[in-house]
Amino acid sequence: MNNDKNLAKINGKTKLVGLLATPIGHSISPEMHNLGYTIGGLNYAYLGFEVGTENLKTAVEGMKAIEAAGFNVSMPNKMEVIQYLDEVDDSAKYAHASNTVVNRDGKLIGYNTDGLGYVKNLEEHGVKLEGQKITLVGSGGVATPIAIQLVQSGIKEISIFARDDKFFPQAEENVSYINNEMAHFGVKANIFPLEDKEAFRKEIAESAVLANATSLGMKPLDEMSILDDLTDVLREDLVVTDVVYNPQKTKLLAQAEEAGATAINGLGMVLWQGALAYKLFTGEDMAIEEIKKELFDEIL
Repeated sequence: MNNDKNLAKINGKTKLVGLLATPIGHSISPEMHNLGYTIGGLNYAYLGFEVGTENLKTAVEGMKAIEAAGFNVSMPNKMEVIQYLDEVDDSAKYAHASNTVVNRDGKLIGYNTDGLGYVKNLEEHGVKLEGQKITLVGSGGVATPIAIQLVQSGIKEISIFARDDKFFPQAEENVSYINNEMAHFGVKANIFPLEDKEAFRKEIAESAVLANATSLGMKPLDEMSILDDLTDVLREDLVVTDVVYNPQKTKLLAQAEEAGATAINGLGMVLWQGALAYKLFTGEDMAIEEIKKELFDEIL
């Protein structure tokens, strides 16, 4: 990146935007948004804040009190944050999670740009979704909006796998919502515990895309993969996607590449969900092509 592309001088009129997440050190969002502000000549500053669910309520109240323009929310706060907001857009309501919160005249309004960002990333890589079956792993704040958006993107079937723990009911709720409230899209949704290896093997074999929407593969879980000892399910015509982007090549994606499958990391999703959030915060379009050239081209 050119060193002369720096954030404009901060002054008393600078509007604050933040990111509430943990761990946060790996996040590329501050660099991306601040570069966007610089290119666009906008007087905003984007900072990252190490915040987990135990401090989330206080942090949200603080962002509101200081009249921040808004903030992004990442793991593990996307579902928890809903209860602290004044309103939620349909994108957050249907996903039961918010990754983007806008302060509009003192009211905190939650949105979700993750699902559309994920689908835009697939489209950018030439992945055909129309009429396809997808296997999705995850039940949390990223998995839910992805599932909801995929249903609206022309797929015919989605099989959701989640660990059989306290979060499994969220995955069950997602499947029920797709099969009932979203029945008009004509998508069949299935639910399985991730521990059911036989079902996992069968569903991947029938799918065009295997999507990891969990934090497995991100530090400190970077030595883990959703496939464990099931790498023989990988094949050349399978697309394997990961929401994790740091490391750029997770263990899952390395396994996919070794098998000759198409491997797509989460960087493109971060770019597109970020562009949608940027528009919500500022009312302006993010300079996507310039940011791709300066920040993403060497790593996408």
